[in-house]
Amino acid sequence: MTSYLSVRDLVVHFPTIDGIVKATDGLSYEVERGKTLGIVGESGSGKSVSSSAILGLHRGTNAKVSGEILLDGDDLLQLNDEQMRQHRGSDVAMIFQDPLSAMHPYYTVGNQIAEAYLVHNRVGKKAARARAIEMLDRVGIPQPDRRVDDYPHQFSGGMRQRAMIAMGLINNPGLLIADEPTTALDVTVQAQILDLLQDLQREFNSAIIIITHDLGVVAEMADDVLVMYAGRAVEYGPCKEILTHPEMPYTWGLLSSVPDLSADTNAKLIPIRGNPPSLLSPPPGCAFNPRCDHRDKVPGDLCTTQVPDLTTARSGGNHVKRCHLANPDEVYATEVLPEIAPDLAKETP
Repeated sequence: MTSYLSVRDLVVHFPTIDGIVKATDGLSYEVERGKTLGIVGESGSGKSVSSSAILGLHRGTNAKVSGEILLDGDDLLQLNDEQMRQHRGSDVAMIFQDPLSAMHPYYTVGNQIAEAYLVHNRVGKKAARARAIEMLDRVGIPQPDRRVDDYPHQFSGGMRQRAMIAMGLINNPGLLIADEPTTALDVTVQAQILDLLQDLQREFNSAIIIITHDLGVVAEMADDVLVMYAGRAVEYGPCKEILTHPEMPYTWGLLSSVPDLSADTNAKLIPIRGNPPSLLSPPPGCAFNPRCDHRDKVPGDLCTTQVPDLTTARSGGNHVKRCHLANPDEVYATEVLPEIAPDLAKETP
């Protein structure tokens, strides 16, 4: 099946007086219609920057963007500003992390949703308002014909996020980017929002990119997972493979820092030591090497001198990882898994 979105060797650099910030450095991935890609990683790893490039939000800034972003065959980086505006909101839309700051406080929710419809369709304001009410109803806002005239501050956090989803989907885009869509919401509302996204995806057959720190969200939503660190992909593949047979120590660290509700309640979380590197001057070799507990298993000084290539994982298929470890699956099974999931480790042959 042909991918609806294909990102190839995407580079986003920001020149500053202190040097070049390599926010995204050679990133590649694909998403098909009806499928969901989860992008995970710590803050500053390049998740939102790469997704903003798809919408052309770096235009007009000092960012240096190169590579290819093919959306249904069109290279978005080759389009002029007017052509990009035609795609933005129509073929690709984004749900931002904080809907209260993303929505304008002086305009009603209905006006802002209707505006997104008016820009891309030759209809009158009455038809656009009707469409806004229809979308508010579709995303589960009660009494949509009345709430359409409310302002963002009159909506709860969950309702504002639903309104943002309605705005994003009003033109039936082929690609929806959700940037931390459940961060500020309580767990019950989080579950409702994720269910809503999945229902609407089935209805519109949209491709979805969901950017998150929450591996529980990834397990629930994603078909494929892209793990990012220091502006690069360090592991990429089917969600089940990444979560059950990870082969990059950074992915192990992300998994070990998540509480296991079925395990011993006295068990401590195992955080990743240290801090993410500066993108102005990332460490030589593997960017994760200063924080990695397993670099002593790599012969010589490969970890500190040579950037590892993305290579096929030992599980094969579409699972790739960026690591010099020769036998990461064995290290994970014998050293990492017993610490983060002792019961599962006992069951694993």
